[in-house]
Amino acid sequence: MGKPVEVAAVTIPTPYGEFLTRAFEVSSGPVYLALVRGNLNGDEPVLARLHSECLTGDALGSLRCDCGIQLRLSLRVIAAEGRGVLVYATGQEGRGIGLVNKLRAYVEQDLGADTVDANLRLGLPVEDRHFDDAAQVLQALGVRSVRLLTNNPAKVAGVRGAGVEIHSVEPVRTAAHARNIAYLRTKGRRMGHLQPSGENLATTLTPHADVTALLGHVSPRVDRPYVVVKYAQTLDGRIATRDGDSKWISGEAERGISHALRAACDAVLVGVGTVTRDDPQLTVRMVPGASPLRVVLDSTLRTPLSARVLDGAAATMVITSAKSPEADRSRLRDAGVAVRVVPSSSSGVSVSAALAVLRASGVRSVLVEGGAAVITSLLGEGLVDRLIVGTAPKIIGRGTDAVGDLGVIAVADGICLTNRSVHVTADDVITAWDVDDRAFQAAVASGDMLAAGEDR
Repeated sequence: MGKPVEVAAVTIPTPYGEFLTRAFEVSSGPVYLALVRGNLNGDEPVLARLHSECLTGDALGSLRCDCGIQLRLSLRVIAAEGRGVLVYATGQEGRGIGLVNKLRAYVEQDLGADTVDANLRLGLPVEDRHFDDAAQVLQALGVRSVRLLTNNPAKVAGVRGAGVEIHSVEPVRTAAHARNIAYLRTKGRRMGHLQPSGENLATTLTPHADVTALLGHVSPRVDRPYVVVKYAQTLDGRIATRDGDSKWISGEAERGISHALRAACDAVLVGVGTVTRDDPQLTVRMVPGASPLRVVLDSTLRTPLSARVLDGAAATMVITSAKSPEADRSRLRDAGVAVRVVPSSSSGVSVSAALAVLRASGVRSVLVEGGAAVITSLLGEGLVDRLIVGTAPKIIGRGTDAVGDLGVIAVADGICLTNRSVHVTADDVITAWDVDDRAFQAAVASGDMLAAGEDR
């Protein structure tokens, strides 16, 4: 096997700063790009990442894997360190089976196979990558010892076997998505990979904790996504003061879990009242993860064009009604915002119609973060699958309730919560339940009470 030959070197600017990018050709055919930050010479171990090409994850942002998130996180970590290298290995798509075969394997996964069995069904190897060429690229860069950024034991063995010292292995911790958690767990169980999401939530918060226990079993309906309602409240049940202030009810650790929940869902949804009052961005910032589609329910298009939820940090959809002016819809569309018109209800946008639009758009899970009117309408119409509440050790007295009038007369007719999960952070207690509203909906249907929503 011949040594890598350097064929080009150029500085490439990225969102994480400039990297000197050095291209190497090897006798086996693929090209390796070494994105270098700082001086790699010296005896100190170099922070290094070997990243296998993944067009669907790296370039298209596919949520079937966490490759794109790992790529961007590794570049950010190396940039923050000020010294390190990311070696990008082309020709290793789909653990070496190629792009078309990877897509064929996805079809098998959709039919029920896990990521290992999908390859085997097609007569393909489970792992067909070799890391000796990448290790030789490291040696060509003068790197003798690395702190390897990886969750993959095969990369550790490959780099070590090619003569590069592994000083330490540093896991690449990301926030899992509901669409890739089974894939990631299969790699851990059957291929020995470290779990990227960290430890399961127990009594204390861990960095980038696995929130799947809070999220519950994601099972979308034919006509709507799986709906998770999440809010933070004080010990006396308020989500804001009487003047509307809600920053910050919960502690930083609880807010980090909220960001991990966003990263786990296809969409995050709020009502226009939350937008005009709090101006949230609704992106994933406190954990490494993909920002979901941002959805605003706004029956008359009161959302200002300056709202942070309309910025370019993630995609946004505004769901409105026929009451909204066509000129305002056009202004939003011109700003790159998707606008969907659905029937209205007595209290604003029809939440059931809005959820149907999301499901038709391919959204399988949606995290609802407010406000009280939206939460009340969803609960009142029996459209919530999971409820997650962060309770902070604060009492504020009079303020805004999370849930408005549901028309409940008899306690026995209230919405029941089952399958409880309880977790404790440094400051807050997080509880999650499945929603069992059969008695509630039966009472509504029989006319024993009327479920009342509020204006949206």
